[in-house]
Amino acid sequence: MRQVIVVSPTVLVPPDAWSWRATRSSGPGGQNVNKVASRVELRVDLGRIEGLADDARGRLTTLARRRLDALGRLLITSQTTRDQGRNLDDAIDKVRRLVAAALVAPRPRRPTRAGRAAVERRIAVKKLSGARKKQRRAVRGDD
Repeated sequence: MRQVIVVSPTVLVPPDAWSWRATRSSGPGGQNVNKVASRVELRVDLGRIEGLADDARGRLTTLARRRLDALGRLLITSQTTRDQGRNLDDAIDKVRRLVAAALVAPRPRRPTRAGRAAVERRIAVKKLSGARKKQRRAVRGDD
């Protein structure tokens, strides 16, 4: 039943890199909630994802840092529906989206400078503030 999770044509999560188990879901469901294990926990070994470049692997680790278990595997849960199969599909889709997000390199920040008008406005506000403070000073008499 386990299949390859295809993220892109070059990035794959092989079947032996992930495992899942079903647990009882929380929330509404009547008497059924105590009997049926519809919540899905999907664990993915990040080191076994094929075709992932080193920089993308680093971004994936950063994106998934709060979802890692004690062994360093990614833990994804899904309990959106009452159907175990649909929850498994949802969890697989979450993994696919997370790995795809790690594939996108962030745009480098280009440092910018403030425009001349912005600098002049800032200096004008500073001069106004200084003049206001100067008016608050005590007047010295020539006694």
